[in-house]
Amino acid sequence: MPSTAPPYCGRFAPSPTGALHFGSLIAAVACYLDARANRGRWLVRMEDIDPPREVPGAADDILRTLDAFGFEWDDAVLYQSRRTAAYQAALEQLQGHSYPCGCSRKGIAQQGRPGAEGIIYPGTCRAGLPAECEARTIRLVTPDLPIGFMDEIQGKIEQSIAQEVGDFIIRRSDGLFAYQLAVVVDDAWQGVTHVVRGADLMHSTPRQLYLQRLLSHPAPGYAHLPLAVDATGSKLSKQAKALPVDQKAPLPALLAALDFLHQPLPDEQPATLEELWQWAVANWDIKRIPQQQTQSIPLS
Repeated sequence: MPSTAPPYCGRFAPSPTGALHFGSLIAAVACYLDARANRGRWLVRMEDIDPPREVPGAADDILRTLDAFGFEWDDAVLYQSRRTAAYQAALEQLQGHSYPCGCSRKGIAQQGRPGAEGIIYPGTCRAGLPAECEARTIRLVTPDLPIGFMDEIQGKIEQSIAQEVGDFIIRRSDGLFAYQLAVVVDDAWQGVTHVVRGADLMHSTPRQLYLQRLLSHPAPGYAHLPLAVDATGSKLSKQAKALPVDQKAPLPALLAALDFLHQPLPDEQPATLEELWQWAVANWDIKRIPQQQTQSIPLS
């Protein structure tokens, strides 16, 4: 019987909050190779829905870096800043599962209890806005039951959103749409079947699975990579001022990324990017990636 599964489609979705650094390069390499090794499509999506955090020119710089490193994407780059109508339509579809919230961060900090990702929302406005409050955000009602998935790298992951996160925001107080909603809407619209990304987003996945269920969207498969950390244990990130990768020296950085991902390396450094990518695709094995959620790299 022929397979009825949709063709493989992966994506790389950076936020334009700074230049591409080594931690982001690892994610780009892994999701690109997994797509190409599975004869799939690979898309680039610019997650530019948080203007206060964005750096002017960063989106174009990230695309230039990807191009300089030999990445080839299979469709036009999708910019989330141009997708607000789609997010609004999803928000309207979630009426009956969501509610306006008038709580401030200070109020939540005073009333909520600590959780793994910050203060757990105590549900103050779930039964209706208090008389003295005006709506600030829109939150999604979360079920008090475990939502789980089988991660291709990390194994079985399970979370009770209500107990570990609480009712979460899908539209922010500044009117911007939340990441959790936007990513679900766009993954479905672009036909993404596999999400390969850093382990810092692993515990967002149950929220996304729940949104997919409510919006009747198919759930992709997930694989969460170990995070690159420095010798102090700090995650490489734009916020931590991680150094950008050098557009003029792609081969050493790509080989370092493959080594980080525990992939086999060629006996001799390839002479061209094309040779390196051919080697990397032919030898890609996602099962070689270690299960731990962080992995140190040497400071340089």
